[in-house]
Order: sequence, then C-alpha cells, then structure tokens
Amino acid sequence: MNPSINTPAQTQNRKADHIRICLENNVECSQITTGLEKYRFTHVCLPELNDKDIDLSTNFLGKYLNAPLLISSMTGGTEQAGIINRRLAEVAQQYKLAMGVGSVRVAVEKPQVADTFAVRKYAPDILLFANLGAVQLNYEYGLDECLRIIDLTAADALILHINPLQEFIQPRGDTNFRGLLDKIAKLCSKLPVPVIAKEVGNGISATMAEKLIGAGVTAIDVAGAGGTSWALVESERAETSLQRRLGRTFGDWGIPTADCISSIRDYDANVPLIASGGLRHGLDVAKVIALGADIAGLAMPFLKAAADSEAAVVELTEVLIAEITTVLFCTGNKDIYKLKQSHSLQRIK
Repeated sequence: MNPSINTPAQTQNRKADHIRICLENNVECSQITTGLEKYRFTHVCLPELNDKDIDLSTNFLGKYLNAPLLISSMTGGTEQAGIINRRLAEVAQQYKLAMGVGSVRVAVEKPQVADTFAVRKYAPDILLFANLGAVQLNYEYGLDECLRIIDLTAADALILHINPLQEFIQPRGDTNFRGLLDKIAKLCSKLPVPVIAKEVGNGISATMAEKLIGAGVTAIDVAGAGGTSWALVESERAETSLQRRLGRTFGDWGIPTADCISSIRDYDANVPLIASGGLRHGLDVAKVIALGADIAGLAMPFLKAAADSEAAVVELTEVLIAEITTVLFCTGNKDIYKLKQSHSLQRIK
C-alpha cells in the first residue's frame, strides 16, 4: 500500500523533527490568543466548603476520570517518542486521566515502531485515544487500517485530526481534502468505537462542528488557536523559501479556543466537547470547563515534562489538579458539574 507520497522513513523523521522543534524553538502563536484572558472568575470570599469536599472527577465517553484532564495526542514512531508516551501513560494510569497518542499512521506503514504507541500495557484502565489524520482517508486508508490502529493501541476511541493548514505548508503534505466528510461519515457508521474530530491548533467553528456531528462524529476537540502553531513548526522544517514564508505568514491563523467552545456550545448543548489549544495551567482548564467543555486537553506542557522525566510529569499533574481545585474552592463550587452550572466565569467588558 502507498498511502501518500511520503515514505515511512520520511514520516518517522517528521515525528522526530516535530518533537525537537517543539522543545527547542519558539513556535507559540504571538498575535492571536486563546481568548481565555477575556474571562475572569468571580471570587467568593465565603465559599462554604471544606477543601476536602471538592471532587474533580467526571465521566467522558462512558469512562471515569479523576480530573477533567486529557494528555493530548502528541507523538510516537521514534525511540524518544516511545519513552515520552510510556512516561505519560504511566502517569495517566496513576491519576486516572485520559490520554491520546500521536498519529498511528507510521506504525501501519512501519510495524517495527508500533510498540512506541502501545501504551495500554502501562495504562490498562485509562480512557485512551488512537489518532489518525483524517486526510489519510483520501490516501488509501479506510476501515481496515483504522481497525488495525484501534487494535494496535487498544483504544477506546479514534481521533481523526483535521489539519489543512499544516498539510498545505508541510513539505510533501497531503492536501487532497476533497470529499472527506462523506468518508468520515462512512467510517463513523462502521467503526466499533466512537470517533472524535480534532483540529491541531486552528480551531473548529460551530458550522464545521455541525457538519461533523451530522456525519456521525461522537465528540469534538476544538484544538483552537492561541498555543502551539503548526504553521510555525512546519516553517522550521521548510525546504523552500516559499514554505518558510507561508509558515510565518500564517503562524497566527485560526479561531481562538474560547470562541470555539462558546460557539459550539451555543449550537449543541450536549455533544461531548474537548477543549484544547494553548491551555497552559489549571486556571485555563477551569475556564474552558466553565465555558462548556467537558474535559481539557494539554499537549506542550506535558511534552516538555515527559521529555524531562516521569517525575516531572507527576509534578505537572499535581500542579494542574491543585490549580483546578483552587478555582473550585474560591468560587464556592464543590465539583465540576457545579462549576459548569454556576455562572462563576464572567467575560471582562
């Protein structure tokens, strides 16, 4: 099978490049923000709570989570990626968090790297997401390949990431997005697990969410603008001056994360909704939950921690949980459900 013009070796090298660039270069949006700075919680000076009463647990796609946190899809396919995924999975298991792995496409094309994605042995109980670029459905990927990916990872759901800007700028990117919605619909109707539609940092509008939900997608991960810019990442990998300029020109392209959440929630009050894109601490997590997200995904903070050590991932997780707990305590909300119903978050005029 020849899914695209990229060889398995090129795909694997790209994985290594992405980790290196994200860890060593400044590839954060510089002009566009998540929009979360426009919101502020109303402080409650008498919360009428004991901090021991606070409960961060929730359920997502039918599975229990100790806190509304997703270690967002990042990587796999290289030795370093395998170490990172193992560290993340062990901490996800310890704290009962959700986790996604990076695009498993390289493991389909190069089975000898499949073990770098096989984290279920480290995390037997977590909510685990496999991941594939939606555009690969136009490059000879279909039900059989998706079933292999799900089987390889023992995943509870499949993320289809949608990344037209990144693919357009990327050297040898896969840019045939024609007819994808119909193919996504056919896949959703046949897969034995839920499908999650996810952007990669440019956001999903309410209009697009409506189309994806209509096609049978179970959940949406908005992956809005304001954090890591994959246009900037690809500009660092550019092989031509045109690619480099495109990456820099469109480094701040997209819909802010906060706008994605509020607009999708206005359209559909019940669709399972993941907020990601530029979240950097527990206060951000609490804000997106209050805006209507069910869980919050973080990638860059977990990547940096996991590249250091498992202890650093534990420390980050403890900090995130403490920060979310602080918000609940100081807004007088004993659990995540109460926070979402409280109207504690106000837009700054």
